[in-house]
Amino acid sequence: MIRALQLWFVTVFAAMVAVTAWASLQEGVLAGGARLLAQPWGVATLFDCYFAFLAFWLWLAWRERTWLPRIAWLVAILLLGNLAMAAYVLLQLARIPAGGGLDHLFQRRPV
Repeated sequence: MIRALQLWFVTVFAAMVAVTAWASLQEGVLAGGARLLAQPWGVATLFDCYFAFLAFWLWLAWRERTWLPRIAWLVAILLLGNLAMAAYVLLQLARIPAGGGLDHLFQRRPV
């Protein structure tokens, strides 16, 4: 299961890099953001995304024991979204000891 999750989050990371690069070549982020915010469904989609980002961050903040990584990851998630989330999970999966299971993802990190 760990390999499947690694494959999934590598795919998410790569897809987000690709689609972000493509979108950036089509239109600047500020212009795109202004057009998105002008649409009611664009605003609704952003609320949906950012509530999910914050829900993920709550799990991350529970896992991390100190405030520096909590705040750093919050900023990264708010700015980079799924890129940062995929990176965090990939880092945590890489820290699972050989023979360890997914229960390591659902335990608080040591201090």
